[in-house]
Amino acid sequence: MPRGKMTRRDWLKTGAATMAVVSFPAIVRAQSLKSLRAVSLQTDWIYGGPNAGFLVAKEKGYFADEGLDVSINQGKGSGNTAQIVASKAAQFGFADGYVVGNTVSKGAKLKMVAGIYRRNPCAVLVLEGSDVREPKDLVGKTVGITTGSAQFQQFPAFLKSSGVDPASVRVVNVDGAGAGPALINGQVAAIAGFAQGYIPSIEIRGKKNVRPFWYSDAGVVCMSNGLIVHDDMLSEPNVIRGMVLASVKGFLYGRAHPDELTQVVKKYLESTDPAITLREAQLSWSTWVTPTSANKPLGWMPPEDWASTVAVLKANAGVTTALEPAALYTNDFVPTGREFVPPQSV
Repeated sequence: MPRGKMTRRDWLKTGAATMAVVSFPAIVRAQSLKSLRAVSLQTDWIYGGPNAGFLVAKEKGYFADEGLDVSINQGKGSGNTAQIVASKAAQFGFADGYVVGNTVSKGAKLKMVAGIYRRNPCAVLVLEGSDVREPKDLVGKTVGITTGSAQFQQFPAFLKSSGVDPASVRVVNVDGAGAGPALINGQVAAIAGFAQGYIPSIEIRGKKNVRPFWYSDAGVVCMSNGLIVHDDMLSEPNVIRGMVLASVKGFLYGRAHPDELTQVVKKYLESTDPAITLREAQLSWSTWVTPTSANKPLGWMPPEDWASTVAVLKANAGVTTALEPAALYTNDFVPTGREFVPPQSV
């Protein structure tokens, strides 16, 4: 063929080869996505600062790095999340340890594979000007709590440990989003919840100061939120190990980059206020380290805290079944190494 001339056949061949080269990376990416193991995660609550680590892990590609394509769904309380995982409607959940123990005592097959909130974040909250100065002042009062949530299930234990008859306090169901306004508007005398989930919005949006009564101060020492699975999922150890590693990395990265954390949360839930998200995250970080988990990687769970959790369940939740603490959790999938140890103070 003379120089500078190209037949129609030559042009078609060249064009096809060029298209193949251009399309190759896209094909590789598509094949790579197909090779990822699809799993779902049910969070404990709506997206916010406390559970942002999962969203960060997804955005930073940590899940994909471990061969996982994770779909994240917002939760409606630990009780609901535990039931969803127990029914295998989701492979992973983020739920409270007390709730997990209570659910297992009723026959569910669940296990926590990484603990994030290692200090119980549950608290009864009243406005600073309230006449409720101590837990005993709740007698005769109405308290709003989301039914089935961790704080709902632990509330009788908190009252008993505070010397209050649970029958003397009226509990009404409130939606999580409406709890703060209900307290501010005087519809209830108090609310109970994870402090990091309620205090920021009440103080920042509602411009009201809050007085918390911590469950842990009343002796309700329990393992709180962590990553949970159905027992059958234990047959896929590599999937669990990858999920735990990526999640821990997400939580630690979010803490080290708080501004990025707030923007990631807003991407997933446009209605969030970055200032509130940041305050939520900061309060949640105070639950990461306890005397029994000091200098341990995030995710590692203290045996004595699980023993305390079961003791509280048996003393206050009417659990009479043989419930062994060691059957409720495992540290086998938690990453080791100094890089996974969180800051020891907020």
